Amino acid sequence: MKKSISFQYQAHYSVSHEPTFQEKEIWLVLHGYGQLAEFFIRKFQDFDSSDRLFVAPEGTNYGYLNGFSGRVGANWMTKYEREVAIQNNHTYLDLLMDNLLSQYREMPTVNVLGFSQGAATATRWASRWTGEVSRLVLWAGGFAQDMVLDDVREKFSQTEITLAIGDRDEFVTPESLEIQRELIRNLGKTVKKMTFSGGHEIDVGLLSKILDSSG
Repeated sequence: MKKSISFQYQAHYSVSHEPTFQEKEIWLVLHGYGQLAEFFIRKFQDFDSSDRLFVAPEGTNYGYLNGFSGRVGANWMTKYEREVAIQNNHTYLDLLMDNLLSQYREMPTVNVLGFSQGAATATRWASRWTGEVSRLVLWAGGFAQDMVLDDVREKFSQTEITLAIGDRDEFVTPESLEIQRELIRNLGKTVKKMTFSGGHEIDVGLLSKILDSSG
């Protein structure tokens, strides 16, 4: 007979600098499958400033990337106990953002970027978070296919959404692109699509354009 128990759990995240709580904008950046936050945030470090803070939470599921030893990576979920993992992610990200934002006297703009598996996690969380997301960037990934669109249309009505994809991304298939096109059509919202020459990666040039457009 299978049962569950809830308990306090320690999770990790990385920041681009020690928060001063004077920043004007926060970027919550969610890594992809098999990555770690301390390395993922390095991709954003050149764009760090006194007005802009990057926060990279780390997925709480870990595993060796090859075999039974060596490099370790984190992920947001697997197919096993998937719904529990999704709920745990929501609880974790809610607590992280609530704790961070509670220390600001003037509320910063909150933006979210999800890379690969982190994109689906970002859409699930952003669509149900009680705060406002100004910009949502889905990089080398897309909307979670299990989102209830009727529930998120109003939530994303004022959110600027961007899809970023490499023209040689080996993980993006015509079938997955069509699924995303259908989701976007059903969402009934204009989504900006941006491409770069490259594969399944964060491209610094395109990232610069996206961040510059946020002011």
